[in-house]
Amino acid sequence: MKAAICTEFGKPLTIGEVDLAPPGAGEMQVRLAACAICHSDIAYISGIWGGALPAVYGHEAAGTVTALGQGTKGFTVGDRVLVTLIKSCGHCPACAGGQPTSCDHTWDAVPSPLSRDEAAVTRGMNTGGFAEACVVDASQCVKLPDDMPFDVASLLACGVITGIGAVMNTARMRPGSNVAVIGAGGVGLNTIQGAAIGGARRIIALDINDEKLEGSREFGATDTIRADSADVAGQIRAMTEGRGVDYAFVTVGAPRAFAAAPDYLAAGGAMVMVGMTGSADEVIYKPVNIAAMNQSLLGSRMGQTVLQRDIPWLIDLWRQGRLKLEPLITGRWRLDQINEAMADTRAGKARRNVVIFD
Repeated sequence: MKAAICTEFGKPLTIGEVDLAPPGAGEMQVRLAACAICHSDIAYISGIWGGALPAVYGHEAAGTVTALGQGTKGFTVGDRVLVTLIKSCGHCPACAGGQPTSCDHTWDAVPSPLSRDEAAVTRGMNTGGFAEACVVDASQCVKLPDDMPFDVASLLACGVITGIGAVMNTARMRPGSNVAVIGAGGVGLNTIQGAAIGGARRIIALDINDEKLEGSREFGATDTIRADSADVAGQIRAMTEGRGVDYAFVTVGAPRAFAAAPDYLAAGGAMVMVGMTGSADEVIYKPVNIAAMNQSLLGSRMGQTVLQRDIPWLIDLWRQGRLKLEPLITGRWRLDQINEAMADTRAGKARRNVVIFD
């Protein structure tokens, strides 16, 4: 099968043939129809998080089940499915407590089903979705209805659940809250519409791109601020009767955004860490301020999503017209155009680019 292979960090992907082993116990093979491009893919390909090469990345995918491994339950060949990177064992303390994104065994070393010329190829982020097919653990998949296009469905695999889940699952935002969303890209827009769905009072979008700020209003932002303007904290307090926001969602991977966010919070407020910085990045806080103001710093990996619970709910919201998915797609590309799609995403031009497979 054809795949986009990362052979050297920071270099264009190579389109070539890769062998895919049959699914093992508890796994299944999925013929992919679409795979969206996430900034996490770009981060891995650039090398800021390390990893073994060569590798096939891509983790926002959707397609059709073509084979099942021994003992795989809950799916049949021919099922239309969403494919995510959320792999969970189902029995560790985290999974038993309803936190599968914190599964103790998410990143356990397992043999990759990918190879080229008999040499191993890394299955990036448990998925390897920039390929015509993938083999994944059944826990990573959710069935899709027949009326949902694969390209639209693929967005649910990461960007949508990360943003909306940060609001609903991590912050457990109360209706009537004031929120700030730092970054109006793909994840930020979903955080904004999550806050709108959840009944936020004021939703303040921050970005350094005027076009993105204007677009954020389509998804529910009530106010916008240039993140590089003077006295952002003062502007936020002026919009919130002098209090600041109850929740500041940092949806970008910029350390300076994480450093600034606590200044936007009201007493008792929480900064929700959604975006991912580089492994070597550091931010300095004054803990006395956070402690004295009863504030919180909350991590939010993949929106703390529970797939079998949250995906059906989001699909219902989409059907009802309350969840905007189609407007998130700004480009559809073939696999052999993936380097162009990556460049377009890296330049900040796209909400989400999607690779479409024949």
